[in-house]
Formats: sequence, structure tokens, C-alpha cells
Amino acid sequence: MKVLLVSAVALIDVDGRVLLAQRPEGKSMAGLWEFPGGKVEPGESPETALVRELHEELGIETWNSCLAPLTFASHGYDDFHLLMPLFACRRWEGIPQAQEGQVLKWVRPADLRDYPMPPADIPLIPILRDWL
Repeated sequence: MKVLLVSAVALIDVDGRVLLAQRPEGKSMAGLWEFPGGKVEPGESPETALVRELHEELGIETWNSCLAPLTFASHGYDDFHLLMPLFACRRWEGIPQAQEGQVLKWVRPADLRDYPMPPADIPLIPILRDWL
């Protein structure tokens, strides 16, 4: 089974809210909410991939030094196994804006369960809630 490495981030604003992105129509699992991030390309570290993805998806700049490893997801889907490190980030430049048609929402940790997520993301919620 193929292992897919995807890097994700909990962007945390000054009010302690977390940014969620809704997967746009046409993508697999469209309509579900997830933490921003994306696939790690060959030769990239998870941190480097995240810095690149945040620039591409949200139009913001951050740095490897601002990404704190928080937890990870390991989940078997039908045709691949997802391994997803989740980083916490409180420092970036710019205002996150959807660059790829996704809907963005700042969510309080206690309300994360109100947003339907892919199966791999669900176990991350209590960890994030307890940590924040």
C-alpha cells in the first residue's frame, strides 16, 4: 500500500482560534473541513512543504522556525495510507486568503467538532483542543 506524506498546520490566531479550510468542489472529500497543508514533494521536508503550501494556498509567508511539531495522523484509506504531521504556527506574514477556491474559517478549539472533517483529521481535534 502506498504511503502518502502530507504536512498540515494549525494556524493559531491571537484569540486562540484555529484556521480551517473547506475542500472545494471537484476535489476528493469536497465539502469537508481540514487543516491547511498539502503533499510533501520528493526532496522536501514536511516543514519546507508546509511553508510552500501556505504561500500557494493562503498567500502567507512563514518560516520553518515558526512551525512547532504538535502531533500526527496515521490513517488507512482504501487505496493509500496517510501519514500527516501536524504543526502549530502562531507567526506568519500576511492575512490568510483562499487562493484555490476553498472557504476559510477561524474556529474556536471547542467548536472544531462542529465541522465535518476527513477521517484522518478527527483524532487530531482532542489533542489540539487540550493543547490550546
